[in-house]
Amino acid sequence: MKIIKHCMLALALMAAMPSWAQTDEGVTRYVNPFIGTGQVDAHSLKGGNFPGATTPFGMVQLSPEEFVCPNGDGASGYDYSLNTIYGFAHTHLSGTGCVDLLDVMMQPSVEPITRLQGEDLYPATFSHDNEKASVGYYAVRFDGSGINTELTATTRTGMTRITYPAGKPQTLAFDMSHAGQNRGGDRKTIIFNSQLRLVNATTLVGYRMLSGWQKARKVYFYAQFSRPVVAKTFRQGKEVYVDGDVANGRDTRCFLDFGASGEPLIVKVALSPVSVDNARENMEAENPGWSFEAVQQQAVAAWEKELANIRIDGTDDQKAIFYTGLYHAYIQPNTVSDVNGAYTRSDFTDARLPEGETHYSTFSLWDTFRACNPLYALLKPERVGDMVKSMLRQYDVYGYLPIWQLWGSENYCMIGNHAIPVMVDAALKGLPGVDAERVYEAVRGTSMREHRQSPWKLLEQYGYLPETRQIESVSITLENAFDDACVARLAKHLGKMDDYEYFNRRAHLYRNLYDEKTGFFRAKDENGKWMEPFNPYTYRPKGMHPYAEGNAWQYNFFVPHDVPDMISLMGGNKKFEKELDHLFADTTRVDLDGGGNASGFIGQYAHGNEPSHHCAYLYNWVGADRKAQYYTNKVMTEQYFNRIDGYSGNEDCGQMSSWYIWSSMGFYPVDPASGVYSFGSPQLRRADITLANGKTFTVKTNRRGADDCYIKAVKLNGKKYKKNYITYADIMAGGTLEFVMGK
Repeated sequence: MKIIKHCMLALALMAAMPSWAQTDEGVTRYVNPFIGTGQVDAHSLKGGNFPGATTPFGMVQLSPEEFVCPNGDGASGYDYSLNTIYGFAHTHLSGTGCVDLLDVMMQPSVEPITRLQGEDLYPATFSHDNEKASVGYYAVRFDGSGINTELTATTRTGMTRITYPAGKPQTLAFDMSHAGQNRGGDRKTIIFNSQLRLVNATTLVGYRMLSGWQKARKVYFYAQFSRPVVAKTFRQGKEVYVDGDVANGRDTRCFLDFGASGEPLIVKVALSPVSVDNARENMEAENPGWSFEAVQQQAVAAWEKELANIRIDGTDDQKAIFYTGLYHAYIQPNTVSDVNGAYTRSDFTDARLPEGETHYSTFSLWDTFRACNPLYALLKPERVGDMVKSMLRQYDVYGYLPIWQLWGSENYCMIGNHAIPVMVDAALKGLPGVDAERVYEAVRGTSMREHRQSPWKLLEQYGYLPETRQIESVSITLENAFDDACVARLAKHLGKMDDYEYFNRRAHLYRNLYDEKTGFFRAKDENGKWMEPFNPYTYRPKGMHPYAEGNAWQYNFFVPHDVPDMISLMGGNKKFEKELDHLFADTTRVDLDGGGNASGFIGQYAHGNEPSHHCAYLYNWVGADRKAQYYTNKVMTEQYFNRIDGYSGNEDCGQMSSWYIWSSMGFYPVDPASGVYSFGSPQLRRADITLANGKTFTVKTNRRGADDCYIKAVKLNGKKYKKNYITYADIMAGGTLEFVMGK
């Protein structure tokens, strides 16, 4: 399978896209929120991003809803190929393969509320010619009605400005059942209860409690209107309450009429995971006024502050891809604590943070531990301390660290315990607010206490996980081996040598699943026999499911914590290099067997999903640096674009973007908890990183074009540099890394 681009169609779509660049100075003008929102043909995959308004690491993501009941293919609620909007919801996931959130949806209309109250859907068509998006801002004009809707946001509030056509009803529907049960699709969401209540003529409040991908969640809101409601209808299921002021139940909606006015209607909505009163406090603290422009400017300023500590020089497309990548990386983790410090713990009780701290969630760790979290450690160390503390709070309640945490609690998606490398990396780097001993308690406890997908007793009994006892056994054995190596690393750092020996032994149990005859990591049964049939090209061999979102090829190189040992296991440098060559050159058809999540193929390498992301850089361990440079350049130039199909697979909460950010500067964290960054092929002419310690680290190249992908020489601070990697310590010391490029 290959990603096929139809150039004429792509150009047509690009021409139809609105101008998104801002005229002010700064780096936010390069962000294109439409990157990753669609596909140009049936052979390309969507990034799964949304174009709506949000702020860095914010609670609110206010964006249009183009699906009645989205599934994993429309998890962000948006697809550029569509042209119908059902409303605007205040929470969204960015680039995930599963769907959730999509809370507090509202839809403006020129239909009278007497007509709306009998409808279940409120569709409005639009043209992309009448759609705009930039950081902290989204706007669209509906066909037919001519309603123009503009969105902006603060951390915990959304602000909507609606301009209605003259002489038409000015109505607004709120739908607390959006994307819930009985709407079709494969979304298994059940809304346990919800409420809409008009407190006075300018204030609406409510909540919903539901179970979906996240098994239990609650969200409260407090909304204010710039004009009073003059007529209203509330509805619960099929029961209609004309001139009512409240609806309670699983399927609640309300329909508000704001009368005739020549002024736009402004709607402010604040969210809270705790209570309506806390949502009101969030509103009063963050968005007390009514100036849409002021809030939008604050959002732009917030994004400029977050993005501007890297200044790059490159082509316009490179700048757009780079800064949009940073933008996507900083959409999450999301703030899930209120301005007063209140938050909901993983056991669904409410608690309060120490003053000045923020509680974060949306930890897509199977994806982000590879490149996105190391990027935070380098560029946003002041936030990492609170992220680590947020994960520790789950450990205190659950007894183990997050696997995939959403809205403050665990949903158990994917495998491994990849909060471990994130936290160990932060502890070893001594990032502010990170207590190494506290981190060690949590990573050790997580690695000793059995929980879902982590059957430690089986691992000790067999020295591997038998596929007959644990599905995805090969992937879990390999990925937990990496996590164990991280625990061992921190144990050694803290002088806990008995623990170091124990976890270092476990970190090498992956060897027990390597089959010298086939040259692959394979599934075994409880008797130590290789399970048959074996086909390295299939995702799900008959009767087995040994690999997680990959096949034997894509998992054959996942030993990032001890690459030399992996090379030795596979027969030495020359044999290993040939295996990597085979990975990138073998175009045998992959049989997904319903496994999906595979795209961006170069041979068996699949850049559209995470297990392959580090593989090209492994050439550096066997003296084949030019091949590392060739393939990293190939991925960047062929699979990243300043277009709606800008990513070759799910963007996955910043991971796909972060791979490009690291790689475009010329290096990448193969072992993401090591502080070592392996060289690839720098794309940019220059990158200046302003570090948290006040120093600047600069990367320079003489690169002139796509073919100039090979490193001819390297200098660090003006002196010849012979290593094929740079370290975190080198970067934090400041200075200049210069790549001399050529063909």
